[in-house]
Amino acid sequence: MAPKIQYEKDLNESQYDAVTTLEGPMLVIAGAGSGKTRTLTYRVARLVDCGVPPERILLLTFTRKASGEMLRRAGQLLEMNCDEVAGGTFHSFSHQMLRRYAYKLGFDPGFVILDRPDCEALVDSLRKEYVPKGTRNFPRKGTVASIFSRSANTGMSVEKILFDEYTHFIPHKDYLDNMFTQYALTKSRESLMDFDDLLLHMRILLATEPDIREAMAKKYDYIMVDEYQDTNTIQADILRYLGQGHQNVMVVGDDCQSIYGFRGANFENIMRFPEVFPNTKIIRLEENYRSYQPVLDVTNGIVKQATRKYTKTLFTNLQGGAAPSLVSAPDENSQSNFVVEEIKRMQSQGIPLKEIAVLFRAGYQAFDLEVELTRAGIKFVKYGGFKFMESAHIKDVLVHLRIAAFPTDRLSWNRALMLLNKIGPKTAQTLTDKICSGQDLASIKPAPSIKSGFNLLRDFIFDLSRPGQKVSDLGKKVLEYYKPYLETNFDNWPKRQKDLDQLVTMMDRYGTDLEKFIHDVTLEPPNSTVEEVLSVGEAPPDRMVLSTIHSAKGLEWEAVFVIWTLEGRFPSRQAVAKQGDSLEEELRLMYVAATRAKKELFFVHPMDVFDPATMTYLYRPSRFLEVLPRSVLRRVSY
Repeated sequence: MAPKIQYEKDLNESQYDAVTTLEGPMLVIAGAGSGKTRTLTYRVARLVDCGVPPERILLLTFTRKASGEMLRRAGQLLEMNCDEVAGGTFHSFSHQMLRRYAYKLGFDPGFVILDRPDCEALVDSLRKEYVPKGTRNFPRKGTVASIFSRSANTGMSVEKILFDEYTHFIPHKDYLDNMFTQYALTKSRESLMDFDDLLLHMRILLATEPDIREAMAKKYDYIMVDEYQDTNTIQADILRYLGQGHQNVMVVGDDCQSIYGFRGANFENIMRFPEVFPNTKIIRLEENYRSYQPVLDVTNGIVKQATRKYTKTLFTNLQGGAAPSLVSAPDENSQSNFVVEEIKRMQSQGIPLKEIAVLFRAGYQAFDLEVELTRAGIKFVKYGGFKFMESAHIKDVLVHLRIAAFPTDRLSWNRALMLLNKIGPKTAQTLTDKICSGQDLASIKPAPSIKSGFNLLRDFIFDLSRPGQKVSDLGKKVLEYYKPYLETNFDNWPKRQKDLDQLVTMMDRYGTDLEKFIHDVTLEPPNSTVEEVLSVGEAPPDRMVLSTIHSAKGLEWEAVFVIWTLEGRFPSRQAVAKQGDSLEEELRLMYVAATRAKKELFFVHPMDVFDPATMTYLYRPSRFLEVLPRSVLRRVSY
């Protein structure tokens, strides 16, 4: 059949090579913004165009939406329906196959799939059975389910995960090990599978049943996988079993965008692909359709530092653009003020807010900026991490400071009382009524069961209310008072502690003016969700984006600020200490951040930042940026 589509006209040389190479294993290294989706779409069309039955093509992606969109576009190219192409996620494909063959593993064909609430309910029942009642500070069911899922996806033991990520739960290691064993036994006995099991049992089926493995491999003559750098070891094994016969396996990905190690993604999958599939043809997509060359010069300089990589150099035919800047600001608030001033400049030049983004490593790093954006009346939406005023632990700390500033604040008293042991809504309301009606706080006599907790809060508020204290000192006192509650009620309390430490750092610039601090931090930012901002069929409102870098992958903006590009923060102190893979992933994260920008790119960092963990001051820009020549990355002092 003669091809109907003008492939040579529609594709660049590398894309054309990837689309028209139909036989044998192929690894497409697709640099950021290089037309990866277009390449996959055209290759599906090419296969069908050349007579391959659609049902013999398997397209695996990380979301059903992605595969559906590619197949829709391929169908438009071919002027036909491509629904018969087997498209979907690794999980949906495995589910489909297990419904047919799971009996080989001892499962009923009607096995039940557990969603996340189901998994947590099972964990909760096991905790009640195998963990003694009254065991203190045991992780909540959601945290336990996350630990079990991480173990399943990575092959790491529960013990190693605890030592790496949940050191505060190490005392419960034996209970958790036993629960993990019982969790697996219960699922097997009752013919249950969670989402992780879909992959695990699919791999077992392919490894232990040669006839079924051969039947599946023969069903799909051509296999394509998107975002291969984000696959875990189990997914890579499934692909190896499916493709080892005909070898017609094409994977597309960017090793330099492998940033999800914490979710179980294995960077080695994309690096070892040519070993797993000998005689692999490697094609590099290096022409970028998103960014101006000065931005690409920086991204090329960043990724050049990677120890292990597929060498590539991004280029573009887009003309213009200024060299990106590395901006040194005296402190965190100066960093925020610089960003606000630049956003105002961009607005005056007609750049829509929705074309501007500020990226960061962790959600707490944007707290100060959220305050300044709100003060300046600049609307924003936040992806990843908590919005400053939406996080429970931040609210908990602030209500105590609000009471010190405004002694009859009913809402704050009610929340502060509800944090006390044995005080429920009714008792909290009664006590709040008495306190805010003008009754002397010292004269209130609570019930004996809550007397000690109430008196502790009362004395604490008296201490906070003494005049002349620095706001940051008040913050430290609240953190000390609040810490037992924090550690008892939040499994991820070490992460939340970092948020609170950042809050105290913000307090430093307010001197003794507590009311001004309260006023600034309680100006509510916009409360729209990401879903509202990106709702289908509606024009997105003009709001800029604040986002963690992990949440920003796959997105793009005309102007991008990357904040806290400070040695010890990005890369993090932990990554610097570990070196090796941890530091390499931080480098790739910087690359992902930089490649989100089309025209303007700013890396900003505060100086003279005290790090309580090491008792040292941080002042140097990120090592990933400091080595770049000034001709590529301008140095600016603010």
